[in-house]
Amino acid sequence: MTDPVFFRLAGAISLAEIAALTGAKLPDDADGALTIDSVAPLDAAGPGDLVFLDNPRYVPDLERTRARACLVAPKFVDKVPDNVIAMVVGQPYRACAMVTARLFPDAMRPQSSFGATGVAPGAFVHPEARLEAGVTVDPGAVVGPGAEIGSGTVIGANAVIGPQVRVGRNGAIGPNASVNNALIGDRVIIHGGVRIGQDGFGFAMGPQGHLKVPQIGRVIIQNDVEIGANSAIDRGANRDTVIGEGTKIDNLVQIGHNVVIGRHCVIVANVGISGSTTLGDFVVLGGSVGIVGHIHIGAGAQIAGASNVADNVPPGQRWGGTPAKPMRQWVRELTTLSNLAKRKGGSAPQDPED
Repeated sequence: MTDPVFFRLAGAISLAEIAALTGAKLPDDADGALTIDSVAPLDAAGPGDLVFLDNPRYVPDLERTRARACLVAPKFVDKVPDNVIAMVVGQPYRACAMVTARLFPDAMRPQSSFGATGVAPGAFVHPEARLEAGVTVDPGAVVGPGAEIGSGTVIGANAVIGPQVRVGRNGAIGPNASVNNALIGDRVIIHGGVRIGQDGFGFAMGPQGHLKVPQIGRVIIQNDVEIGANSAIDRGANRDTVIGEGTKIDNLVQIGHNVVIGRHCVIVANVGISGSTTLGDFVVLGGSVGIVGHIHIGAGAQIAGASNVADNVPPGQRWGGTPAKPMRQWVRELTTLSNLAKRKGGSAPQDPED
């Protein structure tokens, strides 16, 4: 079996270029003309590689690394071996991400699965759709009547762009994704299998049966949003579902109708957000968080993974648990319960089945 390289190297980068790009400081005696060919983990790096360190857990790997240079936080600079060039920077992980993007630009967003440019054979673009120059549409993709797609955007194989949908510039819609009843901004990445703009889950329930409530809103996704594979975002019922600019959504996330998510939020895998909930800017939801409908989570709040939120969360607070509560209270309750269970002479409750 051959060993393919999936991401093309755009070209080597010099240490001086890295310093200019990231703000890292080179040692006075370092040769800025030396080049980096790739990035690598500390324990697997070779003489042409760049590594980074900002977590003390990996200091032993740093001390043994064979990399050419290391982006390193100031507090760890004395741990860098003499044979490695220490490039001191405040946020090494972020700096390494910037260099990786420069070396491997194709890894920044999904590319054409067919290696296509323009509209590939086997794609179905309605005559009334409007595509700017530089749009790529892979085989099997469908672009509906009145849809508009901006330049530089890639529509993956078998993706569906519904009637009148707007997709901005330099974005990517992954294979088998579907986008309906939506306005998508610039530089938005929608990974494979994502569903956007389908019915919200709305029924008027009663003894005669459950009457479907027509969902007549839209989905608005602002610039620089990324949505992970197989996530679903329902359109609004009587207003719009909104995802704010810069928000990052992991795989397998469900966002209900009329939800409004602020700017630069982080929503980790398996989160479920019920309808008409509002998240402020810079909210973080850990994995598998569940949120009931019609509540507000304030700007900058953080919710611990696997928590269930049933009440409003004030801005800037950290909550956890089921039902979720302020972190300090939750930890205190867990500690109390643990201490009770460990009490000398205490007996475990009997199983009612025994």
